[in-house]
Amino acid sequence: MTKNSTQAILGLTFFLFYSLTAKAQWDLGLQGGISIPNLSAGGSDNNPLNTGYSSRLGPEFAIFGEYHVNSLFSLVPKIEYSAQGGKKDGFQAMPTPTELAQYFEQQGMPVPTYLYANFNSEAKLDYLLIPILAKFGWYLDTQKKFRITIAAGPYLGFLLSAKQVTSGNSYIYLDPAAKDTLPVGSQSFDQTTDIKNQLNTTNFGVDGSVGIEYLFGASQHEKIFFEAGGNYGFLNIQKGTANGKNNTGAATVMLGYAYKLGK
Repeated sequence: MTKNSTQAILGLTFFLFYSLTAKAQWDLGLQGGISIPNLSAGGSDNNPLNTGYSSRLGPEFAIFGEYHVNSLFSLVPKIEYSAQGGKKDGFQAMPTPTELAQYFEQQGMPVPTYLYANFNSEAKLDYLLIPILAKFGWYLDTQKKFRITIAAGPYLGFLLSAKQVTSGNSYIYLDPAAKDTLPVGSQSFDQTTDIKNQLNTTNFGVDGSVGIEYLFGASQHEKIFFEAGGNYGFLNIQKGTANGKNNTGAATVMLGYAYKLGK
């Protein structure tokens, strides 16, 4: 490729970029609210450890830009913090701890895969999501102040932290019917364990929402909005299969504000 042709391509690229951004209508904004995540069992690797989760609560917030292609359609890239995970409260299975495995070995007994106890357990997973959403919107009034929206698209997720938080006191049982008690007395389950090294650090999934916007200010350059939606990760989060496989997912409820740049 000659020097002149390279300069011509660079010049054309700059011209197209300038033409697009000069006429672009961008909204810049932020939003925050509540995440209601849960862990769903994934695939055929189901066992007492990866099933039985219920939803927990956590924060959800994002900064975003919205590029308006026209009055109906826009593209919305985001950088979003998302609380994920799930919880189990009450009687549940647990992997046999090392110290109790030694007890079985000393007694000449096979080490069971699971033991059972009555305690609380919460998987607290923090992700950074980068969604790119296709968004459609329709005005609800002739003054163009109220607008209903639908948005959906893929996201790439990065695991920031992962902790298993347990609490409570309980006897330990050999069976899920709680008939055979292990003769070690009541045990404390108050513990926080970093489990990030057990999980995959990236995920891929889909994000979506429905919302309503109120436009105001000079030339309606500002808006506040309410969105309800959710996200779901397509990839199993565990590296191995010892604890089964789970997928992340959450319902979200958020309020937001945005300001339109340009004319």
